[in-house]
Amino acid sequence: MKGRPGRFRRGSGRSSAGPSRPRDRDGSPPRARGRAEARARRGSWSRIRSGARDGARQRARRGLLGVRSAAGQVLFLQILVAVLLISAAVVALAVQARYDSERDALNRSLTAAEAFADAPGTRSALVSATPTLAFQGPVEEAREGSGVDFIVVMEPDGTRIADSDPALIGLRAEGVERAAAGDTFAEIFEGDPNDAARAIVPVKDDEGTVLGLVGAGVTIESVGATVDRQLPVLLGAGGAALILATGSSALVSRRLRRQTHGLGPAEMTRMYEHHDAVLHAVREGVLIIGEDGRLTLANDEARRLLELPADAEGRHVTELGLDEDTAGLLASGRAVTDEVHLAGDRLLAVNTRPTDPYGGPSGTVATLRDTTELRALSGVAEVARERLKLLYDAGVRIGTTLDVTRTAEELSEVAVPRFADFVTVELLDPVLRGDEPSGAHTEMRRAAVSGVRADHPLQPAGDLIRFDVATTPMAAALEGGRAVLEADLTVAHGWRAQDPEGADVALAYGVHSLITAPLQARGTIVGMANFWRVADSARFEEEDLAFAEELAARAAVAIDNARRFTREHAMAVTLQRSLLPRVLPEQDALEVAHRYLPAQAGVGGDWFDVIPLPGARVALVVGDVVGHGLHAAATMGRLRTAVHNFSALDLPPDELLGHLDELISRIDEEEAGESGAAIAGATCLYAIYDPASGRCCMATAGHFAPAVVLPDGTVDFPEVPVLPPLGVGGQPFETAEVQLPEGSRLVLYTDGLIESRERDVDSGLRLLRSTLAEGGDRSPEETCRAVFDAMLPPHRSDDIALLVARTRLLPSDRVADWDVPRDPAAVAPIRAACGRQLERWGLEEIGFTTELMLSELITNAIRYGSEPIHVRMLRDRSLICEVSDGSSTSPHLRRAATTDEGGRGLFLVSQFAGRWGTRYTPSGKVMWTEQSLRGGAPTPVMPLFDDFENLDEDAW
Repeated sequence: MKGRPGRFRRGSGRSSAGPSRPRDRDGSPPRARGRAEARARRGSWSRIRSGARDGARQRARRGLLGVRSAAGQVLFLQILVAVLLISAAVVALAVQARYDSERDALNRSLTAAEAFADAPGTRSALVSATPTLAFQGPVEEAREGSGVDFIVVMEPDGTRIADSDPALIGLRAEGVERAAAGDTFAEIFEGDPNDAARAIVPVKDDEGTVLGLVGAGVTIESVGATVDRQLPVLLGAGGAALILATGSSALVSRRLRRQTHGLGPAEMTRMYEHHDAVLHAVREGVLIIGEDGRLTLANDEARRLLELPADAEGRHVTELGLDEDTAGLLASGRAVTDEVHLAGDRLLAVNTRPTDPYGGPSGTVATLRDTTELRALSGVAEVARERLKLLYDAGVRIGTTLDVTRTAEELSEVAVPRFADFVTVELLDPVLRGDEPSGAHTEMRRAAVSGVRADHPLQPAGDLIRFDVATTPMAAALEGGRAVLEADLTVAHGWRAQDPEGADVALAYGVHSLITAPLQARGTIVGMANFWRVADSARFEEEDLAFAEELAARAAVAIDNARRFTREHAMAVTLQRSLLPRVLPEQDALEVAHRYLPAQAGVGGDWFDVIPLPGARVALVVGDVVGHGLHAAATMGRLRTAVHNFSALDLPPDELLGHLDELISRIDEEEAGESGAAIAGATCLYAIYDPASGRCCMATAGHFAPAVVLPDGTVDFPEVPVLPPLGVGGQPFETAEVQLPEGSRLVLYTDGLIESRERDVDSGLRLLRSTLAEGGDRSPEETCRAVFDAMLPPHRSDDIALLVARTRLLPSDRVADWDVPRDPAAVAPIRAACGRQLERWGLEEIGFTTELMLSELITNAIRYGSEPIHVRMLRDRSLICEVSDGSSTSPHLRRAATTDEGGRGLFLVSQFAGRWGTRYTPSGKVMWTEQSLRGGAPTPVMPLFDDFENLDEDAW
């Protein structure tokens, strides 16, 4: 017998499909619905149910599970389905086990054959003189070790060389032609000497020539024995499953028999038809709602009254398009009696009861009765409810901002169209400005107009409205302080008297009814609200007056609050702007531009300043007081004044911030003692730029470092030591110094520019860097414009101060300096050199006074100071002379006595110089003077020669 091709392929994956799960095909109606319907028809068919129950008891006596009952039929069908499904599952598992066993046998056979064919010495044994002797022993050992039933070694034509059964040696095997051709295969073989799952593997030499064949296999009898050992387990599992299915079916049948009271299908159908006829014949709506709020049952009357959709059953009551109150009642399960609800244009009396006490599942049964005769009463209640809702909305929508005009607009918008077709609001002019209400109430400014259409005949917002005629309803309302009704404007002659032409236009438009109500807040009239109705709208009635007064009263309070805020905000802005620099001082060291914007909600304590210093230097200041309002603005003014005073002492940045820190701490202590509240500090950045050297030294107290834009467009943020804000720390401040090429831009700013609700500080700094890097060599004014265009937040919660300064260098030909030895004889040569330099600068007119002041300063430095002594002259907007020495002794002006030979040097300097002073450096001090470049008569110095009674000498 020839072998049939094997069903096994190497590498193929296992595929199996288990039997599908059985589905319940019970045709009986849902139990929940059946219970609800049974309760709904309790009164009209109780006798039928009682008779059916008696018949069920009689049938139950004949057999526990009579197949005539619905429960018995369900049990029989369930057991039958379970038997069929379990049987099919057992057969499928047996077939699958057989298939798996055969595939395992093929795998083992192929593995054993390949291992033997690839074993060392197999090829040499095949070409030996006695291959049978060489293979017979290893074949038997390999068979026992691999777990297969036979291993055979064959010639390429199939002749057996060695075999587990020696009797077969020399016989030819069938169906090995594919292996002789060089292919490895595995198959289920049917034929002599026995059926088996076998694998044939060719043995090839190095050139690919087939030297022999190796076969291995497992007999079909062994495969069947494996399956037979699994059969008892499969049959036992199937039997257990059948027992469990039968038990569960019996429990379900018992529960179904209890629910159906042993009724058969015919009796249940007859009962349902009777119930359905009664349920839909009554003229009262019936609803049954489950515990989850879903509609279980609705009769025809309920569908009509509530206009339910066709697929209403099974949906949640809130999804049926019912009135919100009605749906809420049905979903709540609350028991009510004759509660009236609106359903479209009907009024329904609703009764609800829980179903639990009647033996059913948790839920609610509701009956609906049409009570349209109560429509008039319901209309009044609905109007009252709508008015209350409108007042609630007014409380929410009016006063959302602290802007007077916007609050008036909100009043007009909230009343249209729910109360009036058009609303106009007039306010006193002082109220619009934020001032206290004053002046005659006969003139007001129209602040808002709202209506159902834009083409109204009323005067627009911004017009001045007069109430000169005492007979107008507006004048009457202002006089009496109460709302006034003009139900029919066509016969209201007093209203027409104020503006006959305008009244005719309004009447022609369709305006026919008016309520005017004064806006009173805290006993003071701030304005007036007028409510108009036009066209087909009903006229105002007396009951509308109380509502109009209530609405006007609420709006008046909001308007007055906005007025108070407007006044305080205007005061704070005025104070703040008065404390900020209005005009920047003239100087040549820096080209400066600035921007300042207060916060939208309230002013803060941001400030900036540009302060000229001696030696053509300029100080740049930016600061921010923590907090908002008048207190922050006033504190900012005190700090700005203090900075000016400290800068007049020509202090370095770190020392100046130290004095400010002490001042803030002292202010904080004073105010904490008075009101219990502290300032919580301020930030400040103070920088000094010297155009003679191009150096800028700066220090910061809790403030952001400035941005530096170099002439090539590179943007950098210098590393300035950041210490705590003023009034918080107590640590010494540190100074950083940077060298700035000419044309560099210093950008100082406050945190309101880079930080907002929409972005954090890091994002703001990155945006500032990219903005400054764009645009090439912008001027400071262009830089301010570009930064504000790119970085202004939509809602400013903090002040924004921006200061941009472009550096300039003093040309070298405008600077002259000399070192002076500590020898009185050196004064004359230095004085002569200074005179020659003044001639080169064309300043001969001021040469004498300049040489005189330099002589006095140099002489005093030689007499009272120490080396090194240095003289420097700078020609800027004024002539600046500086004499420095290594001594830190503080000179000050005194009046010399009559008999003193000296002591008048500083007096001469103070008389001839426009400004003079002393500044201290790490290596000593510098005495400086400033003179105007324009020549003129020398300053009189008569006090030097008269009235010497109180003169003292200069002290160093």
